[in-house]
Amino acid sequence: MTINCKGNLIDLSTPKIMGILNCTPDSFYDGGKYKNETEILLQVEKMMNEGATFIDIGAYSSRPGADFVTEEEELQRLLPIIDLVLQHFPETLLSVDTFRSKVAQKAIGNGAAIVNDISAGMLDENMLETVAKLQVPYIMMHMKGNPQTMQSLTDYTDIVKEMTFYFSERINKARSFGLNDIIIDPGFGFAKTLEQNYEVLQKLDYFNILELPILVGVSRKSMIYKLLENSPQEALNGTSVLNTIALQKGAKILRVHDVKEAVESVRLVEKLKVKS
Repeated sequence: MTINCKGNLIDLSTPKIMGILNCTPDSFYDGGKYKNETEILLQVEKMMNEGATFIDIGAYSSRPGADFVTEEEELQRLLPIIDLVLQHFPETLLSVDTFRSKVAQKAIGNGAAIVNDISAGMLDENMLETVAKLQVPYIMMHMKGNPQTMQSLTDYTDIVKEMTFYFSERINKARSFGLNDIIIDPGFGFAKTLEQNYEVLQKLDYFNILELPILVGVSRKSMIYKLLENSPQEALNGTSVLNTIALQKGAKILRVHDVKEAVESVRLVEKLKVKS
């Protein structure tokens, strides 16, 4: 299982780590943490040195109830950081976290390698065609509504079955435009209750029937700290536990705030695999 990033085939037979670089003032965990160029570059360097294969840059917080951000503001936040990172670390494989086709197009034009879309093209009818023309890997996530409304849209009869239908439809639509490298993200915390998040994780291996790489992003989310009655800052241990379970159920990419611990989870799970 491989994806093509800037002409390099990334082999996902051993799971890879995507480090999170939030450039928003209102992210649930690290909002406003990286305020200047030095802090941004130090964090990118740290994540790369710890073993991240990808760095995911977001300029529009997708936490529940997040403030609306205009397309212009998203670009003003995002493009200078892409330029900054690639100027100092030109080999970095950057993923851009956006649901807007124009933002995706400009970000890839400035050197990003992957489009990470929380809406799977549902919030911008031009997204799938745009990414297909760009010929870059595309991460499509399961969500209903948008960041402002998603937590009121948690009614399902059979959540895993409905998610499978959702992905099948979006994959077929993406393929119709000629989009090749597709990664699916179950969207933990998006239009799902705490109980539904754990049901999806428990049945994560079911999504392997789609025969596409699965990305899992549970890092420091409320499904951990609300259950454990602590805080995002205290949720690293819980994150590592759930990442380990996700790897055992077939996750190929872990999207995380803490790269070192995620890399260790991959190494330990890989060691447990039976060698023929």
